[in-house]
Amino acid sequence: MRFEQTIHQIEALVADEVVPGVSYAVIEGQQVTTKVLGYSELTPKLIPLEPGQLYDLASLTKVIGTTTLILRLLERGRLSLTTKVHSILPAFKDRRVTVLHLLTHTSGLEGYIPNRNQLAAPALKEALLTQLTVGPNFGKKVVYTDIGMLYLGWMLEVIYGKPIQDLIQSLVLTPLGMTESTFSPEASRAVPTELTTARGLIQGVVHDPKSYVLQNHSGAAGLFAPLDDVVRFAQFQLGQLKVAEAPVSQASVKGLYRDWTPAHLGRSLGWDLRFTADQTPLIYHTGFTGTFMILDRKCQTGLVVLSNRIHPTADNQTFLDRRTMIVDQFLAEDKA
Repeated sequence: MRFEQTIHQIEALVADEVVPGVSYAVIEGQQVTTKVLGYSELTPKLIPLEPGQLYDLASLTKVIGTTTLILRLLERGRLSLTTKVHSILPAFKDRRVTVLHLLTHTSGLEGYIPNRNQLAAPALKEALLTQLTVGPNFGKKVVYTDIGMLYLGWMLEVIYGKPIQDLIQSLVLTPLGMTESTFSPEASRAVPTELTTARGLIQGVVHDPKSYVLQNHSGAAGLFAPLDDVVRFAQFQLGQLKVAEAPVSQASVKGLYRDWTPAHLGRSLGWDLRFTADQTPLIYHTGFTGTFMILDRKCQTGLVVLSNRIHPTADNQTFLDRRTMIVDQFLAEDKA
């Protein structure tokens, strides 16, 4: 086992009570090592974590679903990286922002929407399209936002004529055999997230406030999946999983392993990038709820970590610090 120290650090998250529980997978070529340990819920009940439970993947929805579908349209010529957002979403008035800006989080979008989480879905969508402005970071700085992925999801809705989450289900999850993944899970199968004053114990419904309002019109969050399904997606990204009707070609997937920003800001299409000591690029993404995935196509390795780090409260800086250490350790041990 190449990744002994990485695994030790992941399991220490539970031992040190940084997270209630964790489900993880280490991919080394055709070998997949998985483990589930700790608790699904600490309060109001103490419930052990079990294999097959569904996690609120949070922003992993962006790369599993929305990014994959944008790549599909790019390779089919129905969109280009230079397509202006305004040309498909005319309510958004700035004529400079392109698909590439949204995918690489370099759009410079900024602004504040009062009482955002209290708005109904149509009003929230209108506000997000009309009340934000493009600031001085445009094209110059990566500033990660949910908004860019929401825009891309709405562009997909215009092109296909269906809600983004329905599109992800039919064009990504089903073809890849991610049979347990869903946007509408049975609450009893889902790992709880935050215990809140306003919403009580959040279980089986998306934690992200904007996606909670937008429902099936959010391409930024909302997907629930068990570890095994996320591993299937990772294997597809690594070129290991062959399916009859792939959502995108392997050429498109291979193309993710580079910096796509004109200003060399270190961001791929949808995905973040990390680099080994010899500067081999890996694709990487995280989710607010305590999920992350890092993949190395060259070495045929990967790491999937799913946790409920925001249970019972979302204030968990220790997890974020430990996550950085785990990713750094994986990069250090990731040698062919």
